[in-house]
Amino acid sequence: MNDSKNKNTPSTEPTKAELEILQVLWRHGPSTVRFVNEELNQQKREVNYSSTLKLMQIMFEKGLVRRDESQMKHKYESAVEESVTKNLLLNRFVDTLYEGSATNLMLQLLGNQKTSKEEIEAIKALIRTLESDQ
Repeated sequence: MNDSKNKNTPSTEPTKAELEILQVLWRHGPSTVRFVNEELNQQKREVNYSSTLKLMQIMFEKGLVRRDESQMKHKYESAVEESVTKNLLLNRFVDTLYEGSATNLMLQLLGNQKTSKEEIEAIKALIRTLESDQ
C-alpha cells in the first residue's frame, strides 16, 4: 500500500460522505471502489460509482486512505484508525455544541427519551467501574 501518512492521526477531518466510506473500510478492510459503492448503496443511499471513485481519490490525496495499485483492481484501506478519528470528531462535537462539557452532552443524551433500560444499566455499570478504579 502507498502510505505517506501516520495511521494514528487524521491529516484532516473527514466530511460526512468520507466518513461513510471510512466506516465501510473499517468494517470490511481493504476493498475495491465497486465494493464500497455497493455497500453505500445498500446501507445509505444511491450513490453513483463515479462519485464514489472520485471521493476515494480525493481521500487518498488527503491521506485518509491508502491505495494498493499492485493489481488491476485497486484496493483502498483506511489510513486512519477508527477510534482516533471518532475521538477527534467527538471532541470537536462536544467542544462546539456543549462548550467542552461531557456532562452536558450526557444529560442531553440521557434525557432524550430514547435511552433503553438496558442502555441505562450498561451506563450505570460503566460508572461503577470508573468509580472503583479511582
